[in-house]
Amino acid sequence: MAASIESLLEEISGVEDPLEELQSLKTALLSIPVSALRDSVSGQRFDVIFSLLNSNQRAQVELCVDILERILMALSPEHLAQNYRVELQAGLNHPNETVMILALTQIGRMVEHPNAVTEILNNHDILRAVIQCIAAEKMAVAKQAIQSLSKLSHSKPGLDKLFQSDLLKAMKDVMATSDIVRYRIYELVVEISSVSPISLGYCANSSLISQLIGELTGDDVLTRATAIEMVTSLAHSQHGRQYLSQQGIMDKISNMIRGADTDPFSSLYLPGLVKFFGNLAIMDSPQQVCETYPAFQNKVFEMALDPDPVMIGVALDTLGLLGSTVEGKQVLQKTGEKFKAVLSRMSQLASSGATELRVRSLDAISQLLGLESEQQTEDLLALTESWFHVLSKQPMDMIRDISTQPFPELHCGALRIFTAIATQPWGQKLMIRNPGFMEFILDRSTGQTKEAKDAKFELVGSLLSSSTSAEILGSQNYIRLKTYLREGPYYVSAVASVSTEGAD
Repeated sequence: MAASIESLLEEISGVEDPLEELQSLKTALLSIPVSALRDSVSGQRFDVIFSLLNSNQRAQVELCVDILERILMALSPEHLAQNYRVELQAGLNHPNETVMILALTQIGRMVEHPNAVTEILNNHDILRAVIQCIAAEKMAVAKQAIQSLSKLSHSKPGLDKLFQSDLLKAMKDVMATSDIVRYRIYELVVEISSVSPISLGYCANSSLISQLIGELTGDDVLTRATAIEMVTSLAHSQHGRQYLSQQGIMDKISNMIRGADTDPFSSLYLPGLVKFFGNLAIMDSPQQVCETYPAFQNKVFEMALDPDPVMIGVALDTLGLLGSTVEGKQVLQKTGEKFKAVLSRMSQLASSGATELRVRSLDAISQLLGLESEQQTEDLLALTESWFHVLSKQPMDMIRDISTQPFPELHCGALRIFTAIATQPWGQKLMIRNPGFMEFILDRSTGQTKEAKDAKFELVGSLLSSSTSAEILGSQNYIRLKTYLREGPYYVSAVASVSTEGAD
């Protein structure tokens, strides 16, 4: 096979219009198993294919990219670094985005390899060209460049090269291209910062993080909205949160929430500020965050009662997130009537809002009501039961009504609420007392989509996982549920067909 690849390469170099020959080479390469490909191509030189990338014929360029993609992935990163550095560098400046992505992908492989990365670190021009790719028109090219540079920063020599050489100036120059490109550089910096406290230190010393934080309070409200997203990503790591806290960023964001009432454009960035604290509460402590920054919790309640669907949606997601933890449930319970008013609003939205808000309400309610078996203390069971009865005078009927509507996402959302209460004794008692409820659970003819069948199966599994269900539901129901679980989510009972003599 190596011989035929060699002869095909010779044929390609000898013709003016090599499309047919390129197609033959592609077919030949595809016929070689991946395991044998390296041996077939490592002794060849593919300069002719690289040279054919310099063409205005898109079909030719794309065929060459397909061929090179297969060949280069078979070769070791070290082999590429030693033999194809110049060609890959040229690919970074190519007008066709598929060529740029090919080059960036291979450079990404090289920077992860301990020997190949040295070749890249010693080649200033390649790294400068990768940085310039962040300003590419096509987002896919920029993403690949960000990914490659992010991988490079996983080592100290990589961090030194990016932040302690004139490549830092190259990054700052690229940032000046446009607002969009500036935020791509911030994305890279946040990604690098998240790796370790050391990498965060490099980014902080480069002044790029303080520049990003400065954008939080800038005049442009859209810029603020994007900046808060980046800062939220930075808060995903513990060392990132610690840094933001030391810089007083939590207080700054809390003050922005307070000041939002007097800013006519706050609706553009307020959801991001609330999401920031919602994420913070889940990663650290709901109680600590809600007590230290009361403006956050007050604003979430306010947004849940707001007429603006965007505000309501963010409030629902945040309340679901908070209420998914025991500590969060206790924090919400402490607010008394305030939270009950919000819960009533969630119930109204679940019953009659716009479909998207109905789904988000149902999801939030199921998170608020869920309790793992080890969390089921007397107090917490009383809490979830009391919340369930705030939803409606007849909450079981209300949720069942939603589950029978012809929208799969509503059907599944309602089933998830039943799943949340199915492990709790009070939930099981309500189910057995509700006329026809066990038949509803065991009826496989409702909800025909895969998602609906999976949701019903999860509900049955949830009921059976509880140590109290056999006693509360009764042995007959318990055995029927066990049979359902054993048969699996997609079981279809066989229907006997009777043939009638003389029928068609």
